Amino acid sequence: MEFDLLEGRFTIEEARALNPLTLAFIGDAVYEVFVRNYLIDKNRDMHVNKLHKNAVSFVKAHAQSEFIKNMQSYLSEDEISIFKRGRNAKSGSTPKNASVQEYRMATGFEALIGFLYLTDEKKRLNEVFHIILNIYNNQKH
Repeated sequence: MEFDLLEGRFTIEEARALNPLTLAFIGDAVYEVFVRNYLIDKNRDMHVNKLHKNAVSFVKAHAQSEFIKNMQSYLSEDEISIFKRGRNAKSGSTPKNASVQEYRMATGFEALIGFLYLTDEKKRLNEVFHIILNIYNNQKH
């Protein structure tokens, strides 16, 4: 899964200068594609309805909040800073199926994913995705 559309478009400084909600906006989409790709790879014959239900267990605010709580020790200071900017950003929207705290943690999580994507940190993004999968698989058991 390679995305060359934005390759080289954002320097670290340019990405850092973006509104954290903009980082979360792209991070949400990148994370959704990762989750769908992972689920299809692991469940090639699964019905789309079931794939969707499984995807929701990864992408809902509660899950993202739990992932970021459990992975902070694996993040660099710079990554934690990006996460906190996203978490503390005032979005103006209210969560439907999550607490405000979970929603804000999820926004920070998505901002981190967006930042890594826009700065073309593919290796680190893959490392973060593997951390998420380890957390997810350990929670199931």
